[in-house]
Amino acid sequence: MIRSASLRSFARLEWLFPIVVTAHNLEEAIWLPAFVAAHKTQLPWTVTAAEFRFAAAVLTTAAWIITWLSWRTGPQSMWSYLLFGYMVAMLANVVVPHVPAAFLFRGYSPGLITAVLLNLPVLTFLCTRAVREGYVSGQKAVAFAIGVPVLIVASVAVLFATWQHLL
Repeated sequence: MIRSASLRSFARLEWLFPIVVTAHNLEEAIWLPAFVAAHKTQLPWTVTAAEFRFAAAVLTTAAWIITWLSWRTGPQSMWSYLLFGYMVAMLANVVVPHVPAAFLFRGYSPGLITAVLLNLPVLTFLCTRAVREGYVSGQKAVAFAIGVPVLIVASVAVLFATWQHLL
């Protein structure tokens, strides 16, 4: 058994990010369309299965590409900061909307299981490691932790509209 510290470094562990994003987005892609249909009058928005799955596919692909670019360029690179911001966005996604939706609708909300069992622990761990190992730091990390989630939320609306125009 190899016990090298490098095997436990953020550079190796960051690959957990696109794995948990893929699992989470798959859970949502499977269950969200029926949930939206069942709660159409109670939701502030509606989305078709195709629109959602298109957006989820794009964001999942982005997670893999950004992780690869972060892995290639290393600490303090723009890609490492983008990865950090994306990880923070997925952490925020646990508490907005998954956990509150489960309480509001008194039951399962699509994405809840992977959000709580995978995203919360794995991404908390990864964000902590990224900071501790100096992959990101200071005000720049804070700026990306705020800015990237805002950009992702805005991009979702753009992706939904893009899908409608592709048809």
